[in-house]
Amino acid sequence: QVHLVESGGGLVQAGGSLRLSCAASGSAFSITDMGWYRQAPGKQRELVASITNGGTTNYADSVKGRFTISRDNAKNTVYLQMNSLKLEDTAVYYCDADWYYSGGIYYIRRSWGQGTQVTVSS
Repeated sequence: QVHLVESGGGLVQAGGSLRLSCAASGSAFSITDMGWYRQAPGKQRELVASITNGGTTNYADSVKGRFTISRDNAKNTVYLQMNSLKLEDTAVYYCDADWYYSGGIYYIRRSWGQGTQVTVSS
């Protein structure tokens, strides 16, 4: 099983920056795609950004130009750099990873982090 641990959330003023980190741990696994989702009060969970194992990225329109997703494959870690934060960015942010057991059958599984709170104040 692959477990994801997130860090970096907190309280920040509008216009400020935060960097979220998500580290994957386990044994004999390989990760394909990774992503960040968020859920604001009264809203559905939405995709914020994703990145493939080849480095191709995808962003929600609301964060384009402000957020950057990246990954360090050697550390099995994905990052979300959030700049120019707005009040509407306030949400619980969740890390996602698609993975399979190395040396086993190619059967893609999905793991989620526990979520980290990001609160943007005026």
